[in-house]
Amino acid sequence: MVQKGYDVIILGTGPAGLQAAIHAARKKVSVLAVGKSEKSSLFHAHVENFCCIFDLSGEAMLQTGREQAQGFGAEFLDEDVLGIESKDAVFEVETESGTVLSGKALIIATGTQRNRLNVPGEKEFLGRGVSYCVECDANFFKGEDVAVVGGESAAAGGVLTLLPDAGSVHMIFNTLNVTPALKERLIQSKAILHEGTGVKEIFGKTQVEGITLKDGSRIAVSGVFIELGAKGVMDLATSLGIRLDDSMRYIETNKKMETNIPGVFAAGDVCGPPWQMAKAVGEGCVAGIMAADYAKGVRASGSRE
Repeated sequence: MVQKGYDVIILGTGPAGLQAAIHAARKKVSVLAVGKSEKSSLFHAHVENFCCIFDLSGEAMLQTGREQAQGFGAEFLDEDVLGIESKDAVFEVETESGTVLSGKALIIATGTQRNRLNVPGEKEFLGRGVSYCVECDANFFKGEDVAVVGGESAAAGGVLTLLPDAGSVHMIFNTLNVTPALKERLIQSKAILHEGTGVKEIFGKTQVEGITLKDGSRIAVSGVFIELGAKGVMDLATSLGIRLDDSMRYIETNKKMETNIPGVFAAGDVCGPPWQMAKAVGEGCVAGIMAADYAKGVRASGSRE
């Protein structure tokens, strides 16, 4: 059930997401930005090459941007996103606490960082049992035993996605860092939880045959999904049918930051290099303005066009 509806929902609270929130809110539409600031690549950085600013911490800039957006009326939800659906002329966004929100327009500004395990077998078996996207590859493992590596919302969401069709689902993590509601869903599920450990090696011959944990024990699986952190661009794009560029790594947009899906916009690192805050902020500005205009059009017509 949808708890609350907004004109514009922004996924990501880095520089692109914050700038989008500022400009969308200034257009007098209701705006919600979803995400955790500390996961932005800017959070731990010092900024030296952004126009008109000398040597300012990324954390301070993110906080200032958040306050600016709030000053114009934008709201914030410090949670990761588990899934998105296009339903009944709106986009429904489910967060890790189980909250479901709806938006007339959606801006994806989540960044593109893909954390890796850096263990033997990970690189060698990529595409042959190793995957970084549950939504992309779950169908290849129906009825098979699989492992999901990670202790945050992306891993938890991946486990819940795999459970209905997989033979068994092992979740490998050191510490479970999710909301109490999501943790309870995992505990009550049929997932096999391996807490306080990690993957030492992924092994097999021509395909993945299993994993070795740090304590030396082995688990036989044919698929290993590495989901470290929050949902990435591939997961979100796949769930909505968003077109990616030729490299299949970045979201394809036009000059209005529109994707191929009406009502869905993108900005920042998800759209590709260069990895510069100036680019992210500029694209966020455009995306915010265009998404607000789109939402107003939907509001006036009563349906998505």
